[in-house]
This record gives sequence, structure tokens and C-alpha cells, in this order.
Amino acid sequence: MQKQTKNILGYLLKLIMILIIFLSLMIFPKQAFEASLRGLNAWWTIVFPALLPFFIMSEVLVSIGIVQFIGVLLEPVMRPVFRLPGSGAFVLAVGFTSGAPISSIVTADLRRKNIISKNEAERLICFTNNASPLFMFGAVAVGMFKSPELGIIIALSHYLANICIGLCLRFWVPRNHGMHYNSQNVGFKKAVKTLFASHTKTNKPLGKMLGDAIRNSINNLTQIGGFIILFSVVIELLTLFNVIGILSTSLTFIFKPLMLDLQLAKGITSGFVEMTIGSKLIAESASPLNLKVAGISLILGWSGLSIHAQALSMLSNTDIKFYPFIIARFCHGILAAAITLVIFNPTVSVISEYENLLNLEFSTLTLIVYSFGMFIFVLITLLIISLLYSLIKKIRLNLHFLYR
Repeated sequence: MQKQTKNILGYLLKLIMILIIFLSLMIFPKQAFEASLRGLNAWWTIVFPALLPFFIMSEVLVSIGIVQFIGVLLEPVMRPVFRLPGSGAFVLAVGFTSGAPISSIVTADLRRKNIISKNEAERLICFTNNASPLFMFGAVAVGMFKSPELGIIIALSHYLANICIGLCLRFWVPRNHGMHYNSQNVGFKKAVKTLFASHTKTNKPLGKMLGDAIRNSINNLTQIGGFIILFSVVIELLTLFNVIGILSTSLTFIFKPLMLDLQLAKGITSGFVEMTIGSKLIAESASPLNLKVAGISLILGWSGLSIHAQALSMLSNTDIKFYPFIIARFCHGILAAAITLVIFNPTVSVISEYENLLNLEFSTLTLIVYSFGMFIFVLITLLIISLLYSLIKKIRLNLHFLYR
């Protein structure tokens, strides 16, 4: 009976929300149309061309066994540090270089293929969801603040906070589970065997493999585009009905001791739904610079309901629970804002000598090239660390037997 009542209440809540949006579209058709065009333009000119190559690449790499190959090589790093399999390093590299929601898509794919467990997948999506590096450096630091050096502070706090979450989540497993690995199951020979075994298991012709990868990637990107357009319209409607204004005023009153001005509060409130719009409003506020940067770190860590909805849609056909992701995003936002306030120093130009390098035109091509470069760099760095770790362990083992 209680379950039936809960289902009825859930249905009524969905019905009311849909009716409100439908009536709002009838009251403000012109504004809704313009907002949807803005969302469509952002998706078609930026999101689609920037993410499509990564989506296709990740699909193909999983299909031919490269992810499993990398996983074996990176097991010595991922197991002791995060209590995750080496294949999680691929998600880590993609998530930290390409932005959301690609980490959710790759994680869901690895889970469907049973490469990682349910618990590992839930922990993995919690700390690999990041804002794109070029969004932080290009759109926010250069575009909104006209200050490239702020990009270092925003990115550093953003990544550090997520890594801290990943390190904390290593304890969200049974004691000793996933901590150690069998040294017989790592190494280059084992990685090559795993690569061929994975490819033999899939055994798809190249044409079919590429066709499936392109079809799945375009389907995922179409879903993402729908959410971007929908939330663009929702934010416009919330602004027209002054919901954003009321929530912002309440936020200003609650955080009065922090001297939170109304424009900054509006930015945080809007950023709760969509981080790009929120970041722009925060940058335009009259608050002290450290509070503005901390506010942007907060909403970039939270990611916005738009990103949450995109991630949820990608995980919907798996057994991965979504609530840990939401809790992690809240913690990410708070922690990133706190780190920003600690490391922020407005009198020091952290990278002033690189200002001309960063102050470039962030075109879609630049985004793709930079993201691919960062992805390769992160993977190579992790591989070097893994090899050094294995080498040191082998030397220690040999010394142990030598002096017995």
C-alpha cells in the first residue's frame, strides 16, 4: 500500500511538472523558441563537433580491446590508489580531458560489457565527471574574466577536489576488497594476451564496428542535445516567472555574512540548473574577485541539473545507482569552492608569462586538438607511473630475497 501511494505521488509530481512546462510554453512561445535556438546553436556549433570524435574513439577502443589492454598495464596504479581496475584509467583520462558527460557514457559501456563491477562503476563516475579544460581556461578565464591566470586556479581547485573525492571513495568498499592485485595478471605480455582475447571475443568486422560506434555516438549526442535545448528553455521560463530572482534573494539573505550580492546569488542559482549561464552571471557581478571565482568553482563542481540529466540518461539502462553521483557533485562543488578560497591570491599572476599563449581563439578545432593532446598526455603519464611502480616493487622484492 505504501509503495502504491509512493508511485501515485511520483506520477502526480511528474504530471504537474509537465503541465507547468506545457502551459509556460503556451504563455511565452516567443521567448521559449529563442531559448531553444540558443541551446540548439550551442549544441550544434560546440558540443556536437567537439565530442563526436571522442565518443566514436571510446566506442572503437572498447570494441577492439585497447581499453582492456591499457587496463592491465595501469592496474598497479589504479588498484592501490583508487581500488579500481586498470580499465578505470581510461575513464579517468577521458573524463579529465574532455568534459562531461563522456565519463558517464564510457563507464556505462564498461559496465554493460562487465569489465567493471557495479560498485566500481558507481565510484568511477563520482570523480571522473569534470568540466572541459578549455571551458575553464577559454570560456571562463579568458572569455568571461579576461584573465588567463584565473584558469589555473579554477582548474586546479576543480581537479584537486575531484581527486580527493576519488581517494575518499576508495574506502566505500569492503575492507581489503580491490586493494591488491596479482602481479601475474599485469605486465606487457599479459596486456597483449588480454588485447587479443578481447578482440577475438568481439570479432566484429571493421565496417560494422565503425558503423555501430558512429550510430551509438550520434544517438548519445542527440540525447545530450535534447537536454541542452530543454534546460535552456527551462532556465528562460524560470527567469520569466521570477523564480530565479526569488531564489537568489533568499540565497542573499541566508549568506548575508559573506556579503553575497544579488547578481552573484543569481549566478549560483542559475548555475544550479546550467553552469554556463551561471558562470556568466557570476563573472558580471560586483562581488570581490575571490568570491566570484569561488562561486564559479562551486557551480562547475556541481555541474548543473542539465549535466545530471545527461548523465542519468546515459546510465539509465545499467544497474548503476545515480544517488552517489549527485552526492559527489555536491561535495565536489563545496570542496572546489573551499580550495579556491584557500589558494586564491589576486596579487600574484601565476602564469603571466603564458598569457599570450592562453589568450587564443578557442575554436572547435582547437578544442578537439587540445583535448586529444591532453588525453594522450594523461594516459602516457599514468603508464609511466605504473611502470615505475612495478619496477620499484620488483627491485624491492629482489632485494628482499637477496638479503634473506
